[in-house]
Amino acid sequence: MPGMGSPLRSLPSVNRLLGEAVVAAAVDRWGRETVVAEVRRALDGLRAVVRDGRVDGERLGREIEALPGRIVDALASRAAPAYPAVINATGVLLHTNLGRAPLGPEPPARLASYLALEYDLEAGRRGQRLDPIRGRLAEVVGAPSAVMVNNNAGAVLLLLATHASGREVIVSRGQLIEIGGSFRLPDVMAASGARLVEVGCTNRTHLADYEAAIGEETAAILVAHPSNYRIVGFTAEPALGELAALAHARGIPLFMDQGSGALHDLRRWGLPHEPTVREILDAGADAVCFSGDKLLGGPQAGIVVGDPRWVDPLARHPMLRALRPDKTALVHMDRVLEAHRTGRLDEIPLYRLLGTPVEALRRRARRLARRLATAGVPASVEPSSAALGGGTTPEATVPSWAVALPGEAELATALRRGSPPVVGRLHEDRLLLDLRSVFPGEDAVLEQAVTAAYQGIQASQEGGA
Repeated sequence: MPGMGSPLRSLPSVNRLLGEAVVAAAVDRWGRETVVAEVRRALDGLRAVVRDGRVDGERLGREIEALPGRIVDALASRAAPAYPAVINATGVLLHTNLGRAPLGPEPPARLASYLALEYDLEAGRRGQRLDPIRGRLAEVVGAPSAVMVNNNAGAVLLLLATHASGREVIVSRGQLIEIGGSFRLPDVMAASGARLVEVGCTNRTHLADYEAAIGEETAAILVAHPSNYRIVGFTAEPALGELAALAHARGIPLFMDQGSGALHDLRRWGLPHEPTVREILDAGADAVCFSGDKLLGGPQAGIVVGDPRWVDPLARHPMLRALRPDKTALVHMDRVLEAHRTGRLDEIPLYRLLGTPVEALRRRARRLARRLATAGVPASVEPSSAALGGGTTPEATVPSWAVALPGEAELATALRRGSPPVVGRLHEDRLLLDLRSVFPGEDAVLEQAVTAAYQGIQASQEGGA
């Protein structure tokens, strides 16, 4: 094309760009092959712009001058963690999109070494991966038997596949839940091979409804925790003990998907009582499924506890190999279980956050707001309401304090895109940073992130004026 040769010839070569100081330093950090690929990618992009006639001579000069910096920025972006650490200032302690229960700043030292994962040290031969954790889970929960898999959907799937494949499972219509991540109980049941039998109505299901549905093909009754919603008003459902008595009288088990993994009375932290796993077992449930990364405060996992007649066969099912947890989840779970067993709940980050006195949060919020104001950021302090989240106690809140900032969506976006990312909560005409879900050690970093984001917005607005 006439006139295009000269602009294209003005583009620097790969070797010339590799000789630029910032690019040469990038080679030492990320390796020559990676940097060369990024240099070529940047040059290809600029050639396409030139060929399309979208730059004149003056702009092309600026683009060439900016190339080294853009190459290094692109390399840094590609090298950034796929799942970066985030300061959670939403006030939601078990934030599903932010990884639910935090696991603490330091991984167990055992993960830096080899593990006796599937090796019996006493016998000197191959062992069973899940045997050690099964005993500890059973002890902490107070159950005769336990099995751990990779998540709670997997726990429900394995339980039903083992005991109800090709047969019927009775569930109240008001418990056919769908929760985040597209988990739908009817779909999981279908995948297990069980046939769903719905009973009752959305808001009212009676014991007689279950009784009428039990037949020769019935494998179990399943009760599902309502998770992240509540049906209120004109409602009815039989007590768990009544269902257990009915199931056992008809020779079938009662299973429960408890979901939250509550081991302690939440009234201790000012929240409504959530039936604990032990209470559910005492009421007559034969097997209870729950999550490891909710109120247990551990890694993602699905746990089944209960009567060995119904739990032990899960460990022998072929599906278990596809659902079993990896060594990192097992080691993290072992540490969390020890904290529960000994009553040292402050060692579990979730309970450390939940147990922070509200007055301590107020002092931190006031201190942070003062420091932000000194840096030119208009910040105020106000009481807030935090939440457990993760599908637990959906209508209940925990008293908290927050730093309120102007800027709304623009500032929220700038904070999310910062380093480290900060996620707050938009409320009416301001952005709230709720300290209930922020660790005290993050306050200084949070201050720096807010200051940088706010000043960046101010500079951008002044530059565009």
